[in-house]
Amino acid sequence: MTESWVNYAERIGVDLHLELSGPGGRRAALTRALREAVRGGRLAPGTRLPPFRSLAADLGVARNTVADAYAELVAEGWLTARQGSGTRVAERARPLRRAVDVPAQAPARTGGPRHDLRQGRPDASAFPRAAWAASYRRALQAAPSEAFGPGDPAGRRELRETLAEYLARARGVRAEPDRIVICSGFAHALRLLFGRDAPGSTGGAGGPAGGGVLRGPLGVEAYGLGFHRDLLAAAGVRTVPLPLDEHGARVAALGRERAVLLTPAHQFPTGGPLRPERRAAVIDWARARGAVVLEDDYDGEFRYDRRPVGALQGLDPERVIHIGSVSKSLSPALRLGWMVLPERYVEPVLAAKGEREGWASVPDQLALADFVACGSYDRHVRRMRQRYRGRRDRLVAALAERAPHIEVTGIAAGLHAVLRLPPGTERTVVEAAARRGVALDGLAAFRHPDGPASAGDGLVVGYAAPADHAYGAALEALCEVLTAA
Repeated sequence: MTESWVNYAERIGVDLHLELSGPGGRRAALTRALREAVRGGRLAPGTRLPPFRSLAADLGVARNTVADAYAELVAEGWLTARQGSGTRVAERARPLRRAVDVPAQAPARTGGPRHDLRQGRPDASAFPRAAWAASYRRALQAAPSEAFGPGDPAGRRELRETLAEYLARARGVRAEPDRIVICSGFAHALRLLFGRDAPGSTGGAGGPAGGGVLRGPLGVEAYGLGFHRDLLAAAGVRTVPLPLDEHGARVAALGRERAVLLTPAHQFPTGGPLRPERRAAVIDWARARGAVVLEDDYDGEFRYDRRPVGALQGLDPERVIHIGSVSKSLSPALRLGWMVLPERYVEPVLAAKGEREGWASVPDQLALADFVACGSYDRHVRRMRQRYRGRRDRLVAALAERAPHIEVTGIAAGLHAVLRLPPGTERTVVEAAARRGVALDGLAAFRHPDGPASAGDGLVVGYAAPADHAYGAALEALCEVLTAA
C-alpha cells in the first residue's frame, strides 16, 4: 500500500488524504481512491480537487495518470470539469450509507417525546446566543496569550474574581477568588470532593486519603437525584437519608455523619426551603462535629413569590462548601460550575483536580466572566425568572380549571413543580403520560432506597423545558392525563 497526504492549502485551501492500493496500475488505484472518497462522503459535493500537476507531483505519478483518472470520473458523473473552475465533485454525487452502517429494515428513530416536561431542563430555545457570542468575542480579543497555554487548575482568575463579586451580591456568599475552584458542574464537584476510591466508613471530615478530599458517611436528603447517589456509591461513600417535611430536611436527625449534602434554597425535588431554625441547627451541628455542609445551590436565583433566600454558606464559610453552576440559569451544555471552599479544602481539592486535563474550557470561562461582568447574566436571569414564573402560573391555573383535585406543592421557585396525586396512582399516571407522549417523572424515582416514602405519590413536572410556542400543547396533554387519572 502506498499512502500520500496531499496538502495544497495554499492553492485551494483544503487537505486531501488518499490511499492508493489494490489491483491494477496507478491510474486504476487513483480512480478507485477518488471514487470511494466521494461515495463515502469524505469529498463533499462541490469540493474542488487539486490541479493535475499538483496532485501528480504530490503522489509521484505522471500528470497524464491524474488527468486520465479525472476524465474517467467525469464521464461516470462523479466529478465535473469547467474551464476556469477546475475539477470539482459533482453536486449530485451524494454519499451513500452502507448497509453495514444502517440496516435496510432498521426502524426510523423517533424524535423523543412530543411534550417534554422533565425536571432540571431550562428552555434551550431561550439561550442568549447574541449576548453570549458578544461576550465570547470580547473575551477572546482581550485574553492574554498565556490564557491559551497550560493554566491554573483553580480556573481563570478573571472568572473567579467575577464570581466572587456576583455570588456575594446575588446569593449572599462570602467568597474570595482564592477560595473558588472552577469545575465542570455539580457532578464534577462531587467527584473532586469524594473521589472514586474514597473510603466510605473511616477517617475524618477532610483530608486527601483514598483518592477523596472528604469521606463518608454522608447525610443526604431522603429525596434527591439518583445519579448523585450512584456517583457517591461508586466512590465508596455510604449515604444516610434524612427525613423530609414541608420545611426541608430534618437536620435534627444528623448524628455521626462526617458531612451532609443539602439543597437548602429549594429542596430537590419536593420544593420546600430549609427553614431558618434548621439552617442555624445544621451549622451548629457542623461546628460541634468538625463536619462540613455541602450546599447544592442548583436554582437559587429562581424564586418567584419573594426575593431568593440567601446561601447557607453566608452563615459560616468555614463549615459550608457552596456549589453552583450555570446548568439551570444558562444551559447544561456549558459545562461550567464552581465550588466556594473553606480555606482548609482549597489545596486538597486542587490536588484532586490535578495540574492538567479535566478542566472546564478556558475560552468558556473567559466568556462567562465577561457575560457576568457586563451585566448580561443578570439581565438573562431576570428575563428567565419572569418567563418561568409565567410558566408556573399557567400550570397552576390550568390545573385549577381542568384538574382541581390535583394539588401543586412546594414554593413558587425553580424550574419544576410537584403535583400531589391520590395514593397508589403515581405509577399509572406516569405510564399514561408516556403513552400520550408526555415525558415527566414520578416522585418515587427520586427516593433514597433506604429512606421513607414521606413525600407520598406525586409528579415532578418541569415547566421550563418546552419552548414558548409548545408549552400550551404540553399543558393541554398533561391536563388530559390528570383528568383521566
